[in-house]
Amino acid sequence: MELNQTGPILPDDSGRPGARQEGEHERTGGFALARFEAWALPRMARALPAWVTPDHLTGLGLLASTMIAVAYVLTNRSENWLWAVNILLVVQWYGDSLDGTLARVRRIERPRYGYYLDHLTDAYSTLAIGLGLGFSPYMLLSVGLAISIGYLLLSINVYLETHVFGEFRLGHGLLGPTEARLLLIALNTLALLLTPMRFTLRGVTFTLFDIIGVAGALGMFGILVTRAAGNLRALSRLEPPGVRRD
Repeated sequence: MELNQTGPILPDDSGRPGARQEGEHERTGGFALARFEAWALPRMARALPAWVTPDHLTGLGLLASTMIAVAYVLTNRSENWLWAVNILLVVQWYGDSLDGTLARVRRIERPRYGYYLDHLTDAYSTLAIGLGLGFSPYMLLSVGLAISIGYLLLSINVYLETHVFGEFRLGHGLLGPTEARLLLIALNTLALLLTPMRFTLRGVTFTLFDIIGVAGALGMFGILVTRAAGNLRALSRLEPPGVRRD
């Protein structure tokens, strides 16, 4: 679910949000497919039958995330379960991306409800898929956990930025949730069509999933440090240290 209000949350003299209602914020993101989704998702939402609600789509996304994790674990029995993962990633994108769009198209937004539920389900989906990968033969559990932790830490930083600055920056560079799904689909397809590439270092065997996963985790931690440092500099300018506030 997405919120589309603009403008920062500014405190009034009492320290409470004054300029905007609680739960409102500016949503920004410069990831690669943002422009395409902004064009496609409203058209898809308008095509849905009237009985479909945003909560139905949220539930669909949650179910798909759970099934993705299960399918990854089942690749221990057959690599063909990766085809199921690819299909489920598309289903998960459909539910996760369309719920907020449908609410806006029908003008039935619930900003605080949507903000809370969306990020709660995002946290679950991230952890479920990360664990599913970690328990599959394609990725070490430690790498799957590192990716999940990195993404969750970035998400926590986004929520803090939203509260402090009134700006919701969902994407990190050009890579957002949709791009991450496409990357997983590409890796799954490569694993199905090509002989798996495995590398051994000090007795530990790594796959292409592990290498990309480690690079992704390191990248996320780097983005977190960079954004946190920038946020602290901005806040120090807004609230200089040593200034008495009566």
